[in-house]
This record gives sequence, C-alpha cells and structure tokens, in this order.
Amino acid sequence: MYTLDRRDFVKSTAIAAGSVFAAPALGRAGISANDRIGACVVGVRGRGGSHIKGWLNDPRTEVRAIVEVDEDVAAKRATEIESKQGTRPAVYTDMRKAFENDDIDIVSSATPNHWHALSGIWAMERGKDAYIEKPVSHNIAEGAAMIAAARKYGRMCQVGTQCRSRTAIREAVQFIADGGIGTCTFARGLCHKRRKSIDALGDYEIPSNVDYNLWCGPATYTDPKNTRKRFHYDWHWQRHYGNGDLGNQGPHQTDIARWGLGIDTHPSTILTYGGRLGYQAERNDPNYVDAGDTGNTEVSIYDYGDKCIVFETRGLSVDNSDDDEINKLFQKTEGNKIGVIFYGSEGYVVQQSYSRCVVFDKDLNPVEGKKFVGGGDHFGNFLDACESRNVEDLNGDVREGHLSGGISHLGNISYYLGEQNHVTTDELSEALKNVVSQDDNEATLQRTIKHLQASSVDLEKYPLSLGPKLEFDPERELFTNNAGANQYLSREYRKGFECPSAENV
Repeated sequence: MYTLDRRDFVKSTAIAAGSVFAAPALGRAGISANDRIGACVVGVRGRGGSHIKGWLNDPRTEVRAIVEVDEDVAAKRATEIESKQGTRPAVYTDMRKAFENDDIDIVSSATPNHWHALSGIWAMERGKDAYIEKPVSHNIAEGAAMIAAARKYGRMCQVGTQCRSRTAIREAVQFIADGGIGTCTFARGLCHKRRKSIDALGDYEIPSNVDYNLWCGPATYTDPKNTRKRFHYDWHWQRHYGNGDLGNQGPHQTDIARWGLGIDTHPSTILTYGGRLGYQAERNDPNYVDAGDTGNTEVSIYDYGDKCIVFETRGLSVDNSDDDEINKLFQKTEGNKIGVIFYGSEGYVVQQSYSRCVVFDKDLNPVEGKKFVGGGDHFGNFLDACESRNVEDLNGDVREGHLSGGISHLGNISYYLGEQNHVTTDELSEALKNVVSQDDNEATLQRTIKHLQASSVDLEKYPLSLGPKLEFDPERELFTNNAGANQYLSREYRKGFECPSAENV
C-alpha cells in the first residue's frame, strides 16, 4: 500500500515544484487568463444537479459537457443548462470520450460510489482537475490511488465534504483548537436519519433508457434484472455499489470529527456492531427481507491511541427520541439529528447542521454568545485552487477525503465480517468491556437498544451482530490481526474498468 509518509512527501514535492504546476490558467496550452473554465459534470441526476448549479453560478466557469448513462436525465439536464447559460453542453454516455475533449478543464463527479475513484483518476490522467463527491472512493485502496494520481499528474483534487468550506464549521474547529472547551480528545458523529426499506428482493428490469454496462463500470456485471425496486439512489444500501449511511452521510461527520480533534491518520483499531433491523416489524411480516445489505443501525468505535471517534447510524424512526443528553445538545427531540458532538474537559461543541455549531457548558446549557453560523462555497474554493495551482489552497484535498472516507470503509469492514455473528445484548455488553474507547460503551449500547425497542425490534428473534475488533496499520494501510479483512481493502474489477493501485497509477 501507498504509505501516508510517502503521500506527504509527494504532496510537499508537488507544492514545492510550483513551476511545474503553474501552467497557464488550468494547464491547457495556450489558454488565456480571461477564458472561462470548461466544466464537465459526470452523473447529473440528484447531487449532480448541485454540481451544475455550482458551476453555472460562478462566472469563471461554463458547463461544456455532461456525462450521464440515463439518456432521459441527460437530455433534461442539457436543456436546463442551455436555458441558463445560453449554450448547450455536449452530452456523453462514456466519460472516457468526454475526457478527450480539450475544451474541458475541470471534471466534477457525482456518480454512484463505485465510480468515484476511477472517474477521478481517468480525468486527472487526461490533465483535468477533479472535484469528486464523498466518499472519494468505494474502498481504501481506491482512496490511496486517488492521492497518487493527483500528485503524479499535478492536478487539484477536491472532495465534496463541503463543510470544510463553511464558516460555521471552520470557526468551530478553530475554537476547539484554541482550547475553547479545554482538552478535547473524543467526538461522536451522528446519522440519526430515517431510512425506509427499499422493498423486498426481486427481479426488476433495468430502465430501458439506462446504459447498464456503463452504469456497472468498475463493479462486476450483475444480472441486468436488478434486485432493488428503485434503480436510482437505492444503490446506496447495496454494498456492491454503495457504502450504506456510514459511507453516505458518514464522511461529512467523520471528516468534521477528525478535523476538530486534529487527527491526521487512520485509526489503529476498529469495531462495529449493528444490523439491518426493524423492517419486519414495520411490514408486519416476520419473514420480510429488505433488498439492502448494509447496516441501518450501527455503532462504530475508532481508536487512535490518545483520541477516539464513535459514529452512530440509526435508520429507523428517530422521532420522539428520549436520548436526554443528545436531545439537549441538539436542542430538539424529534426528527433527524445529523452532526458531531465534541466532548471537552470544559464543555461541548455541537455541529447541529452544516451551517451552525453551538457551544455548551458542562451542564449542557448553551453558552451565551457562543455559536458559529455561516455557509461557504466549496465549488468556488476548488476553482480558486485550480487557478493558483497550489494544493494548500484546497479546503478538501483528496488526502483529507481519503482519511475521512476511510473511516467509513474500515467501520463497514468490521460490520461485514461480523454480520453473521449474532449476539445477545448481554453478550454484546460483555464484549464491549474489552474495547478501548473514550466513550461510555455501555451507555451507548443501552441507548441503541432502547432505540431499537422503541421501533418494535425483537432483539431475541433479530439480534444485533458484533464485528471483530480489527487492528490496522495506518502507514501500510493493512489489517494486522485479520487476513480476511484485507480482502475488503480493494475489490474485483471488470476488464476495461480496472482501478489501478496507488503504486501503478
């Protein structure tokens, strides 16, 4: 594996070699400083619409191409873009053809997760700067390869963890660094966000307007008759393509948690417990099987030696929660709670939304005048760095995205390995006594159990699963106590869609 020390060396070398990267404008021969930056958006449904809006709203850019495997979506987006900027973008189904276009300077990718890394690497190989949605990769090896590609080709590579550019988060992180809540070595990330079942397994026809071969891309080609009812979006909950909410919402919060704690490496030990639970009770069918295979209830514990992050995923109903401490810190009892709690020796900082952080004292009371608010322009920050050719100008450089996305991948690996290791709540409680953590492991477990019981989950019939405690070497990016876990660090690729290793970029 490409070591972190090696990455740091390459990064510093790239920054020092300013004359190499300081090509005219974005590196296209002959381009003048007054020319607009040509943008290509890959994957324009859903989040891709935000990418289009970001480029259309910045006078420096022009959307010159879009890539989309759903021809109906592509046609609609092209018309929308034409109506707003006056020119119609070129439309491609295969991103490789788009990247051959010399009028394209930057590529932004909002594809499904299994395409993130390869789309970025292919773009950078062709001399384009890349903005890649989170998680920057589908697995650990791909993240390392993304860093290697960015450094080798001298490209700016920003990850879509937009909180890095938001005033509220930046000021809160600085407040913590300045000792605003005393010593702070523990953070809890929350994705308490309702996710309904994606319906039962079944054979569903792929939409006729979708090029399924290109949709699959790096993922092994599965039977064109899909196993999920809703083709778009619900791939998030199938591990072949997505990473569950731990890897969907999680990278935003784990990025903030790691940033606020000043952590610049991978965790050394990882453990996850949880399950895909509760849908049987909701459907009043004890034999119901949801088409998803990622956890909808998970607690992941990440130990960094002197610091610790815990991430909680709750996909069942989060209304009328009686988690007293969390309710007070988020100043609400009903609805989703997505954010980060920093636990300091003198108080708390709580990221309550993307644009709001609040300081609390040790008695869980908001501190008068101590809140941070404000947004920011992550797309604009990326363009600034593309113009300056300075990696340090990126708020969400690919290495930061790899470390934060990697947290999700490592937590999922523990879950996948322990998926069939069903335990009673007493057995789980006993096992957690041997897990090093700055959290109160028992209290977190009991809150989780209480949440499941409130959703009518019969934990005797549908017990929680306990993943193995994995030991990880952050430098070599390898597990040291579980050979089977290392198989999850990469994946099998289809011919023609192979993502290179970091060493082979």
